[in-house]
Formats: sequence, C-alpha cells, structure tokens
Amino acid sequence: SSYLQKKRRAATARRQHLKSAMLQLAVSEIEKEQAAKEVEKQNYLAEHCPPLSLPGSMQELQELCKKLHAKIESVDEERYDTEVKLQKTTKELEDLSQKLFDLRGKFKRPPLRRVRMSADAMLRALLGSKHKVCMDLRANLKQVKKEDTEKEKDLRDVGDWRKNIEEKSGMEGRKKMFEAGE
Repeated sequence: SSYLQKKRRAATARRQHLKSAMLQLAVSEIEKEQAAKEVEKQNYLAEHCPPLSLPGSMQELQELCKKLHAKIESVDEERYDTEVKLQKTTKELEDLSQKLFDLRGKFKRPPLRRVRMSADAMLRALLGSKHKVCMDLRANLKQVKKEDTEKEKDLRDVGDWRKNIEEKSGMEGRKKMFEAGE
C-alpha cells in the first residue's frame, strides 16, 4: 500500500508540475500578444494620425478645427454605414439560423436501436397491459384425428349433396330409387 501511495504522490506531483508549466507558457503567450497589440496600435496611430502642430494665429486654428470636424463627420458616416450593414447581416444570420433550426427540428430522427422482443411483448408494449393477447398461433388450432379424415373421405366420395337432390328429383330420380329398392 505504501508503494501505491508513493506512485499516487508522484502522479499528482507530475500533474501539478505540468499544470504550472502550462500556466507559465500561457502567461508568456499572453504577454507576447499584448506587446504585439501595443506595437500594432502605435503603428496604426503613427500612420493615420500625424502629430498635432498647433498654429500660432486664430484663423489657422479655426481652419484646423474645421478640418478635424470634417474628418469626424466622415468617420461618423462610415461608422453609421457599417453599423447598418452589421445590423442587416445580423438579422439575416438570425433568420437563416432560425430556418436551419426549423429544418433540423423537422427532419431529426431519433437513433433507432435493434431490440429483440417476442411477439407477445411487442403486442403488450403496443396495446398496453389491458389487453392480454396471446400470439401462440398453434394453441388456437383445432386438432384433427386420422379417423375424422377417413370419414370425410367417405363423405367426399358420395359427392355433392346438390347433385344427389337433382338426381332424386323428378321421374328419373324416382325410377332410380325404385330400382335401387328392388
């Protein structure tokens, strides 16, 4: 048991070491990402926002303000256009996902399993426990003895009863009966 306890301790120590190594890697990756984002931000600002030089006269300052207001207006228009496009796309995406959900709901079939079940159990499952139906088909059959088959054979040889009646009816039938009686 002490051997197993040592193994467990070694396994937990190994797991903890792996976890700490993974956390250290994650921290270093996050720091790298943040540094890269900061560099990207500085590059973007240097490219799109030139350093501000304040003019000395009032008229030049007013012209600078007008230019800045014009840029702000154009940026606001672009932002508004992109927001409208985003709303349209989001609405279309929601509609399509709703259609997909509806279609998936219509055609989704449950996974079927093969179940071995006797006919009696199947009928019990279908009809409920109220109906006691027996599927033993041989139990309801009539038993036939060989003697019965011989009697039926004799009866078959006699023929159809309609023919016998027709033969006995009329004058010919009486004549045959009379001849048979002699």
